[in-house]
Amino acid sequence: MDFVTLNNGLKMPQLGFGVWQVPDDQAAFAVAKALEVGYRSIDTAMIYENEKGVGKAIHESSVPREELFITTKVWNTDQGFDNTIRAYENSLERLGLDYVDLYLIHWPTPQFDQYVDTYKALGKLYKDGRVKAIGVCNFNIDHLERILNECEVKLVLNQIECHPYLSQREMKEFCQSHDIFVEAWSPLDQGGEALQDPVIKKIAETHGKSPAQTILRWHLQNNTIVIPKSVTPTRIEENFQVFEFELSPKEIEEINKLNRNRRKGPEPNDFNIR
Repeated sequence: MDFVTLNNGLKMPQLGFGVWQVPDDQAAFAVAKALEVGYRSIDTAMIYENEKGVGKAIHESSVPREELFITTKVWNTDQGFDNTIRAYENSLERLGLDYVDLYLIHWPTPQFDQYVDTYKALGKLYKDGRVKAIGVCNFNIDHLERILNECEVKLVLNQIECHPYLSQREMKEFCQSHDIFVEAWSPLDQGGEALQDPVIKKIAETHGKSPAQTILRWHLQNNTIVIPKSVTPTRIEENFQVFEFELSPKEIEEINKLNRNRRKGPEPNDFNIR
């Protein structure tokens, strides 16, 4: 496993395991398999409705809690200072944990203009020692600038949609200049067209790896934290086998050039669902 050091000194596995769209009754099995394979970072959220399943796998695992890095998120309906504190308590109860390592705002929902107050609640949880790091998901640069200008505790990362067809170059440059990591959700284009791209398939064949492994390696070498999701045991194993090979600078650039600025998820400014 490779680790990154967040701007508050906390170490985080660069490769994690995501459970978006994994039903609660399957989450325990999937997370248990991931922990068995060697994953130590697990990414969930209240809205995924699988925190209980994730917690079950954690408690039944022989891996010590201090070796795990657990992330969850506050949902749009729970934004606002007091609501966020309550949402955190409820997530802890469902997970059966005393703390999570990373707590994130799931979406900015700018129409409601509560994300600054919500982030200040995360800051209080951090200053009270109840969470080890805080950050955001799906924030555009203007949203990040408000957090940086108006809030005391600096965010450690922005979790965003990122894959070869949405490389997020401008966001990555902004985050790098402010010592903020980018974490990629849907890193494999949701199993879509990028996995069939001729450029990626050719590079994968060169290394004797799958297109998925090649894309994950591209993320890692671009200094991106990545959280692929799967409920298939063989794919959970395959996605972890990305540390024993390396892409050349030329291959990295070939994949960089595939960018189409094509989202599969919503544009953050337009996603104001509650």
